[in-house]
Amino acid sequence: MDVNAAVAAAAAIAGLLTGVIAMLAFRWSERDLKRPTRTSLRPDGNAALPPGVDTVLSVLSSSAVVLDESDGVVKASSAAYALGLVRGGRLAVEPMLNMARDTRRDGEIRQGELDLPRRGTGRGDTLAVSARVAPLGSRLVLLLVEDLTEARRIEAVRRDFVANVSHELKTPTGALSLLSEAVMDASDDPEAVERFAGRMQIEATRLTNLVQELIDLSRVQNDDPLEDAEPVKVETLVAEAIDRCRQQAGSKQITMASAGAEGLTVWGNRGQLVGALGNLVENAVNYSPAHTRVGIAARRLASPGGDLIEIAVTDQGIGISEKDRERVFERFYRVDPARSRATGGTGLGLAIVKHVAASHGGEVTVWSSEGQGSTFTLRLPETGAVRERTTGGPLIVNGDDEGPYETDTFDPFPAPEALP
Repeated sequence: MDVNAAVAAAAAIAGLLTGVIAMLAFRWSERDLKRPTRTSLRPDGNAALPPGVDTVLSVLSSSAVVLDESDGVVKASSAAYALGLVRGGRLAVEPMLNMARDTRRDGEIRQGELDLPRRGTGRGDTLAVSARVAPLGSRLVLLLVEDLTEARRIEAVRRDFVANVSHELKTPTGALSLLSEAVMDASDDPEAVERFAGRMQIEATRLTNLVQELIDLSRVQNDDPLEDAEPVKVETLVAEAIDRCRQQAGSKQITMASAGAEGLTVWGNRGQLVGALGNLVENAVNYSPAHTRVGIAARRLASPGGDLIEIAVTDQGIGISEKDRERVFERFYRVDPARSRATGGTGLGLAIVKHVAASHGGEVTVWSSEGQGSTFTLRLPETGAVRERTTGGPLIVNGDDEGPYETDTFDPFPAPEALP
């Protein structure tokens, strides 16, 4: 009996020890599973990216942010900081943070478009972005953000362009249709037929000009003007621009004067440069009252990247308000639509000038004051080596006796306060 009792006691003790050992082993294994490995931790204690992910994120054009379980930023691209998505090691955009939390909870990929306030402008501008959130492993969440602001702006410009073209084409074509009906109804009235036919000619000319300017705008946007570039004398550009507007200027008794163009050359497409300068001079004449003056002056400007040729067109017209000044180079934008209809303007001339200047490596700027006039300045790279800068000299006149020109009273580059 005593032997059996001893055996039973020994078996009970052995079973107890086995249970204790098994429980301790289970605890130890569970703790080992929870313990981070060297590959799952960065030196700073945060969760590390899976192998190869860092390399992939570095070549993506999208802004990338990787979040850990506590919504801390594990990895963020420089573009993400530039867009203001990450601040102080945290994701600063609440809607994106909510998307990341939902994805971490259910593992579903989410995508959406957001309008974010643009930092640092102070003008209430918004940043249009597309955000896509996906799980990255079992603990991390990847956020990819695309900046759609420029794409939306281009799409808005395209829509406006199509709408404006449709409107501008519809106006003269509608007028031609009505006038043709009027001619048919007045077939027995020669004076009415002559009057309506004159109006039809005006509308046909306006339609032709619009179509031609659309073609010119398309050409300067799509062509590389430097493929057929050649040295172009500034004196020739100024002379052709004046010739182009001589009739309009003569009918309004507007004096045109030129200065400083002799000996200057630019490198570019001669046809495009003539058209751009001609548009500036034509606008100056069209928007100037009778018995005023339009001046075209050129000079060389020293520049670190090479000398520039500056051609300024100054008028004594109605001027441009400050709010309109930023938009005058937009397609179809006109400061005074009623006056543009009277002068036959299409609103494309300055847009063409802007594209020609940019494609030739230059720029066009405007100074204006309401009631005092405007100065449009076209700057283009000079041809060849740096030459000795000219200082003054007599005004350059075309050499013919058609139209009024001043030869000794025109200041080619007056200070703004000196403008009449």
